[in-house]
Amino acid sequence: MSVFLEHLAFAFCLALVSALGVALMIRFPILDHPDARKAHRRPTPKGGGVGVVLAFMLGMTVLYGLADFARLAEPQFLGVILAGFAMALVALADDVKDFRFLVKLGAQFGAALVAVASGLVLTRLALPGLGVVELGWLGVPLTLFWILGCTNAVNFMDGSDALVGGVMFLASAALCAVALSQGAWFVYAASLFLAAGFLGFLPFNLPPARIFMGDVGSQFAGFMMAVLAVAAARFDAQQVSVLIVPLLIFSLLFDALFTLVRRAMAGRSVSRPHRTHLYQMAVRSGLSPARVALLHAVFTLFHAGLVAAFFQLTPSQKPLVLLPALAVQVAWAVVVLGRMRRAGLTFQEPSAG
Repeated sequence: MSVFLEHLAFAFCLALVSALGVALMIRFPILDHPDARKAHRRPTPKGGGVGVVLAFMLGMTVLYGLADFARLAEPQFLGVILAGFAMALVALADDVKDFRFLVKLGAQFGAALVAVASGLVLTRLALPGLGVVELGWLGVPLTLFWILGCTNAVNFMDGSDALVGGVMFLASAALCAVALSQGAWFVYAASLFLAAGFLGFLPFNLPPARIFMGDVGSQFAGFMMAVLAVAAARFDAQQVSVLIVPLLIFSLLFDALFTLVRRAMAGRSVSRPHRTHLYQMAVRSGLSPARVALLHAVFTLFHAGLVAAFFQLTPSQKPLVLLPALAVQVAWAVVVLGRMRRAGLTFQEPSAG
C-alpha cells in the first residue's frame, strides 16, 4: 500500500507539471480563431495538450531511469514512446501552422509503423460465434488500422469543452486500475501518467474553456491509448483483453465512426473540419457543453463497470460485453436525432462564408 501511495504522490506531481505546461500555453498562446465550423466565438488558446505530453514524458523518463518494478525491459516500448513524442511535435507544429490532413496522417502512420515494427502486433482476435481466430499476416494491417483509427477518432472528437479530456482521464484511471490488478506494470505506469497529465489539464478546459487541447494532446492521447490497447491484449492468452481500451473510450469511437460512415455515404470529405458530430449536434440542439461532457463522463464510468464485468466472463462471452455499450450509444444517437428534429436542425454544414 505504501508503494501505491508513493505512485499516487508521484502522479500528483506530474499533474502539477501538466498544469504548469498548460498555464504556460495560456501565457504564450497559440490562438484558435473562430469560424463557421467552430463552436467558440472568441479567439481561444490551444495546445493545452502540451501539459499532458510533458507529464507523460517526464513520468516515462523517471520510470526508465529509476523504477525497477516497471523498467522498460522490452525495447518496443521505448521506441513507441519516442515515436509518439515525435508525432506530438508534428501535431504541435500543426497547431501553429495548420498542416494539411495528409501531413498529419503521415506522422501518425510513421509512429504506427514504429509500434508494429517493434513487435506490438495483434496475433489473434476473439469473434462472437467463431471464438479466437488466428490473424496471421492480417495482424499487421489490422494493428496499423487500429492505431490510426483510434488516433484520429480521439482527435476528431476534441471539439467541445472537457469532453475528450474527461473521457481520457477516466479511461486512463480505469485502465490503470485494471493493469494493477493484472500485474501489467508498464500499462499500469503509462496509464497512470496519462491520467495525471489529464488531471492537470482538465481544470483549464472545463466549460467555458480557457484553453483547448489541440492536436498535440488529442493525437498523442489517441495514439498512446491505441498502443496500450495492443499491450493490454497480453493480459490473457486469447488476447480478448484487447477490447478493454476500445470499451473504455467507446463513446468517442462510436461517435467518430457514426459520423465517418454518415459523411462517406453522403459523399462528403471525412477529413474536412465540420460541426456535425453527434456531440456537436447535441450542443447545437440546446444542450450545454458542460452537460454533454458530463454525459460522456457517465458513459465512460458505465464502460468501466463493463470492463469490471469483463473479467468475470468466459473468453467466448467476453466480446459480448460490447453490446450494452453499443445499446447505450445507439440510444444516445436516437436522443440527439430527436433533439435535432425538434430544433429544426439537419446535418447540413454551416456555410464557411
